[in-house]
Amino acid sequence: MRLEQGEGFFLGSMSINYGVTLLGFLLPVLFLVAAGWIPVNIGIGLGLAGAIAFPFVFYRSSRSWWLMFYFLVLPHELPANGGQGRGQDDEF
Repeated sequence: MRLEQGEGFFLGSMSINYGVTLLGFLLPVLFLVAAGWIPVNIGIGLGLAGAIAFPFVFYRSSRSWWLMFYFLVLPHELPANGGQGRGQDDEF
């Protein structure tokens, strides 16, 4: 399927990636450190490594989730439903 959107269209996927990294990885590490199950130094190391590695691993999934959300909210934009997508000068 051809998808030509304007610049910045995938900024929403970056927000999804950030949120999943924060809630799915960094917050559990913080809770493990606060509960005393892992030492602070290991928690900092895990947090830094996860904050760098996890977004790279989750990159493709976050982009596809953003596309799914976009077409769930705006199904009339799909070419199969007669839409041509938004043009360069259309406002959101």
